[in-house]
This record gives sequence, C-alpha cells and structure tokens, in this order.
Amino acid sequence: MENCPKKMPSPLLSLVPILVMVVLLFVTIRTFGSDALNGGSQVVLLATTAVASLLAMLFCGVGWRAIEEAICKNILGVSTALIILLLIGALSGSWMISGIVPTLIYYGMQIIHPSFFLASCCVICAVVSVMTGSSWTTIATIGIALMGIGEAQGFATGWIAGAIISGAYFGDKISPLSDTTVLASSVTQTPLFSHIRYMMLTTLPSMAITLVIFTVAGFTHTSDALGQIAEFAASLEGSFRISPWLLVVPAVTAVLIARKTPSLITLFVSTAMAGALALVFQPDLLRAVADDDSLFRGLFMTFYGSTQIDTGNETLNNLVATRGMAGMLNTIWLIICAMCFGGAMTASGMLESLTSVFLRFMRRRTGMVASTVCSGLFLNIVTADQYISIILTGNVFKEIYRERGYESRLLSRTTEDAVTVTSVLVPWNTCGMTQATLLGVSTLTYLPYCFFNLISPLMSITMAAIGFKIKQHHEEDQSVLVD
Repeated sequence: MENCPKKMPSPLLSLVPILVMVVLLFVTIRTFGSDALNGGSQVVLLATTAVASLLAMLFCGVGWRAIEEAICKNILGVSTALIILLLIGALSGSWMISGIVPTLIYYGMQIIHPSFFLASCCVICAVVSVMTGSSWTTIATIGIALMGIGEAQGFATGWIAGAIISGAYFGDKISPLSDTTVLASSVTQTPLFSHIRYMMLTTLPSMAITLVIFTVAGFTHTSDALGQIAEFAASLEGSFRISPWLLVVPAVTAVLIARKTPSLITLFVSTAMAGALALVFQPDLLRAVADDDSLFRGLFMTFYGSTQIDTGNETLNNLVATRGMAGMLNTIWLIICAMCFGGAMTASGMLESLTSVFLRFMRRRTGMVASTVCSGLFLNIVTADQYISIILTGNVFKEIYRERGYESRLLSRTTEDAVTVTSVLVPWNTCGMTQATLLGVSTLTYLPYCFFNLISPLMSITMAAIGFKIKQHHEEDQSVLVD
C-alpha cells in the first residue's frame, strides 16, 4: 500500500532528519537570535521536511502522494487550533485596550509590600502573564519594573529574576491566550480547556511551594519602595479608565471555562464583551488607535492589528502594546510547517521507528512520564527552541500514550511541565537568551531561584508515581480540539 512504508526505516536513519534540524536550528538561532521565529525556524522545518521526504522515497519505498496525504491530515488536525490562535490575538488586543488588563495590573500592584515583595512579584507576574498569555511580554514590561523595585529594596538579582520568571511562566503555561499552551494541546490533540484544567493538578501545587519559598525568603527584607509603585500605578490610572466593572469580563470568561464551554465560543464571547466595554470605558483610546474620530475603526484595529498607546511611561508603553490577530501569524506559520515535518516523519515510518526505541525503556507509567520529561528537557537543550521541542515531544510520544491507553491530556500536561517551563533555564535557548538579556541577569545566576520552573517537571513525575487523576483505558475518545 502506498500509505505504508514498504521498508521500515532503522532508528539510525530516522534520526537523520532530527539531526539535520538540530544543526540547522543551531545555525539559525546563532544568526537570527530571538528573531528566529520570524521565519528562520519555519524554513528549517520545511527543509527537514524535504530531507525526511527524500529519505522516505529513496529508502522506505514511500510515494509522494502518501507523504502529501499525511501532511494534509496533520494540518487538518490542528485547523481548529489555528482559528483559536487568531481569536486569542483579537482577545489579547481587546482586553488590553478596553482596560481589563491594566485594571488587573493596577489592583494587583496594590498588594506589594516590602516584606512580601518576592511573593507579590511572583503573583503579579503570574496575573499579567495569564491575562496576556505571554511570559516574554510580562518579563519585558512589568518584569523590568519589578527588577528596579527589587534592587532598590536590596534583594539579590537572582532572587528577583527567579520570582519574575516563576510567575511569568506560570501564566504562560496555563493561559488560554498562550501560544505554547495552544500548541501543546493541538499537537497532542487535546481539547484546550481540558488541557488547562488537567495542568492545574501539577501547576497549582508547584506554584504553592514556590510562593512559600519566596514568602519565607522575603521576611528578611523590609525597605520602602512604595513611591515607585505609586508612580507606576498613577501612570496606569492616567492612561486608562480603571474600573472594577471591567473585571466582569474575566469573571464571565472563568465561568465559561468552568462550564466547559467550547474554546471557540468562550474566546469569541470574551472578545466581544471586551470590545463592547472598550467602547464604553476607553473611547478616547480607540480614537487614538484609529488616529481619527472613528470608534469603529479603532475597535477593529485592536482586534486585528498592532496598537501602541503613549502613556508617558516607556515601560507602560511596551506593556500596553498589542499585536492582534496579525501578531499570531508567525506562530500559525510555525505550526503549519511543523505539521509538514510531522506528516513526512509519520508517512515514512520514521516516527514509529523512533517510538519503538522509547518503548524498550518504558515499562511503567512513572517511567513513561519520566521519559517524556527527560526527552522534553533534552530537546530544549539540543534544539534551543521551546516550540520545536513541544512539537517533537508531542509527536514522538503520542502513539505511545495512545497504545498504553492513557488520555492525551496526560501527554499534553507532561509536555508543558517538561518543555515550556524549562526553556528559560537553558542559556542558549531562545527563551533563556531573551530573558537574560531583558532582565540583565545571566541564566545561570537566576536558574537556582526559578523554583516554579524547577519544581514543575518533578511534580509531573510525582503525580505519575502517585497515579492521582490518571486514567488508563483501551479506547480513548478521539474527539479533537473540542470541549
């Protein structure tokens, strides 16, 4: 049959496309740095797709039509995720310009007290990251501001950076606005909100332990930096109309998520409500976005395009800048290219060949999860990119989890526990390089204090050993990306 390889490739041959990708990614990231996701990584994926396809046709007897069909099937499987990403772009823009995110930041900063600075710092970054879906944006904006406050209070830079990164990656991991969250759920074919709810079982205990550590560490520091906090809050209040009524939208969104409303409906309703509140609470900002008096133009630009509000504070300007749906196109492009690579690897039998190697070392549930965690961390190190690592981890282990009768959400959770949070701990990873540059603290300096990032993979293995809320059955529900 044309849909099956006539000759199963050896694990060594199957590793060739992976090794080619690692080498090309190394060169690409060295050349482009953090801009590698703007096209360089996508080109690498297409190039390795070509390598995998060529090897499949030359050594495995696979026809091009079979490879093309596998690629199309892969892309079809994530089509809903691509729409979700576009809605996430619209939602992030509308939540910012409507004043929802600024209101959350404004009230969140009120809890800062010098004695609890590290814990407060972690909580604030977690809230901002959950609302924006981006650890990078959180660290580049409120994170930098908190670094200044923390240094003024006499905290070591490693501790401050560790608190900021722990909070930022907590939000990045569980936010429905996060591209890594959507990517992990889509690659493993797990409904988005099912994935998020299941992650709470490992994420909340990890964060609770992290907050205890930061709270204890903060007791020895009691200097006053309330003036700087007041200045930052005043800038927010002067640029946006801050109102508790704006918190209705996050509350409604939380209710929809809790009621297991389908992702597309939840995101659309939340975006529409935020747009309506923007018309009521921030009409002047909408006119500024449109650069004329058209509220309609300003509102639609917040949905689809980039916006920049001049608040008079450079840090705030970066925080309230939005990318809209257009800002998601690089991620969508990356996912499509990754699905091409996954399709070629599947059609050629190379993914099955690599999977068979892992099966030899996984006899029990704990070993399976531990192997996933170690593989995710290893891929973060060798590929230097969290997106590629998520895609490869999900694709390699997907069939193993399915054959063993485990839910796909166990794989999606383990992938995030292993990949998303550890990417920032690798000095040459795009995340590690970016955050070290933004905070002015070397990766190895802040690494020992990123307690959430260090605890999460261990918590995933611990939950597997306990078996808490882990189901095993023979026929898994095959519904894809619906709640």
